[in-house]
Amino acid sequence: MKSTYKILRPAILFLSLALGTANGAEDGFVPIFDGKTLKGWTPVSTQAKDAWVVRDGAILGDGDKGGRCYLAYAENKKIGNFELKFSYRLTGSKANSGVSIRAVRDQTGKRDFQCYHADLGAIGLGKQVMGAWDFHTPGRKEHRCFRGDSLVIDKNDKPTITAIENGLKEKDIRKGEWNSVHLLALGNYFKFVINGKTSAEFTERLPKEKRLHEGMIQLQLHNPKMLAEFKDLRLKILD
Repeated sequence: MKSTYKILRPAILFLSLALGTANGAEDGFVPIFDGKTLKGWTPVSTQAKDAWVVRDGAILGDGDKGGRCYLAYAENKKIGNFELKFSYRLTGSKANSGVSIRAVRDQTGKRDFQCYHADLGAIGLGKQVMGAWDFHTPGRKEHRCFRGDSLVIDKNDKPTITAIENGLKEKDIRKGEWNSVHLLALGNYFKFVINGKTSAEFTERLPKEKRLHEGMIQLQLHNPKMLAEFKDLRLKILD
């Protein structure tokens, strides 16, 4: 019975995710932003210190004050399996932001952090940015997983990409307004949903030593001349 449950558990969880989105259910989700202060969050570099503030109930990142930098959820820096819900709004024609998950310091020095990154970008930047998964993983292949892609990476690091049916389209994004995101990380499966539609997903079947298993959740600012806002951040830790 236990082995059967392990096989069925992902399908059960995905059904629960879909029903939760439809019904507005929030079972097990905990707010990780109080709407007033940055309590529980910390910039991860000196140059990021002045880039992040709270304004009108949202975390605001100003690209002109930090450039490429991160704000990390500091209450738990070893998060592996989880669901994260939040709303975001971008200002700037080339605004590029996102959320990094399972982020750990990059020992190769090629990046600040190794992570899996859910990309949020301005309309017009293309499917390789807005709604894509990025692999910030020096030392291994950084595969394509653009908006509309369902990617499977086999044990030999060979990618197979199929199209997501009824997935997110650019027209589904509300330009300059608030959009909702639902991220899921469960074992080796990762799903990125915006405004109720799957944007990109991937499954890694690489040996465990080549995968990221736990780390920080980080909000990102990628470039100047942009603002990124985040609110209603809720986290659900999964076993």
